[in-house]
Amino acid sequence: MDIIVIGGGAGGIFAALAAKQSHPDLSVLVLEKTAVLLSKVKVSGGGRCNVTHACFDPQQLVKNYPRGEKELLGPFYRFQPRDTIEWFESRGVKLKTESDGRMFPITDSSSTIIECLLSEARQLGVEIRQRQRVEKIDKGFTIHLKDNPSLSCRSLILATGSSPEGYAVAESLGHSIQPPVPSLFTFNVPTSPLKELSGVSVDSATVTVGPYTQTGPLLITHFGFSGPAILKLSAWGARFLHEKNYRTPFSINWTPKLSLEELFQQLIQLKERSPQKTLLSLNPFYFPKNLWKELLGSTHEKSLANLSKKELQELSQKLHADIYQMDGKTTHKEEFVTCGGVTLKEVDFKTLQSKLCPSLYFAGEVLNIDGVTGGFNFQNAWTTGYIAGTSI
Repeated sequence: MDIIVIGGGAGGIFAALAAKQSHPDLSVLVLEKTAVLLSKVKVSGGGRCNVTHACFDPQQLVKNYPRGEKELLGPFYRFQPRDTIEWFESRGVKLKTESDGRMFPITDSSSTIIECLLSEARQLGVEIRQRQRVEKIDKGFTIHLKDNPSLSCRSLILATGSSPEGYAVAESLGHSIQPPVPSLFTFNVPTSPLKELSGVSVDSATVTVGPYTQTGPLLITHFGFSGPAILKLSAWGARFLHEKNYRTPFSINWTPKLSLEELFQQLIQLKERSPQKTLLSLNPFYFPKNLWKELLGSTHEKSLANLSKKELQELSQKLHADIYQMDGKTTHKEEFVTCGGVTLKEVDFKTLQSKLCPSLYFAGEVLNIDGVTGGFNFQNAWTTGYIAGTSI
């Protein structure tokens, strides 16, 4: 074969399409180890497929990648969300933008995206073989398969996601691997007094763990906390949290738009204006009522006149930095992403070709690149796949 792509996920399929479209005379073969193609595309966004994100400025776009920010800037000037939208729309798949910037097919079905990609593969003449387990790959690109004859190719694209076998192949071809650890997960807090409020959310809270901080919607769950603020924090703090064995204190600022002093002054002014009312009935920060009651604790029954200055200071401190103890994580299955992979300085991001092994290219999550939740990981797959495929 001229080109073999290892991995039938988003990055691998898109790289194969880009390669065949750019070079119709070359033979392109995709090898997928399982019986299922595009499995992450299928489950993404609850089965709707969060194709990309409506962020069209590469300088802003790269800020959503805890690892790969610097390296992706150039590639995003060549293929970014606008190009992704055009690629799918020119093949009859229209995308829509939700209020948070996430983009989905208007059908709200991941099968629309899968069918589009596989239909394109058929039209272009990309060959795809499933249940192909790679045992090893020689530097001259002879691919040894379990239970199947060996294959050879002139150019190889590695698009194996977070598969350990993919990392092993990259290492055998001379690359170093940044150790893989989970990214995008929720926080387990068995001691949380809020667990009974599972399903309650706030639009904006600031969560801090170690040196990392994220602000966004926060969801209370039966096991602890989730929502965009937590998922983004888990991505930025992936290595820090791994080193802590997912057991560490973290704080929630429930009123991120107010400083500690502003918060305290608001409570003092409320006391002066409405001394006979309770903070529970006033609910000045518009919290869900059950959450507000829990945050107030034993003070929820007291009128403001009966709340001391010290009690108001303590409440301000709690709302500004409410401390919880993380004790484990739960994988956010739809968005499961790995921090780690092929060391980025060993790859030329103008072409996605290896600097160490000529004619070896990379696409997608096999690289030490990961984005926060919201369509950014798929955009990395489309971009790196497109550049790898067109550069061969």
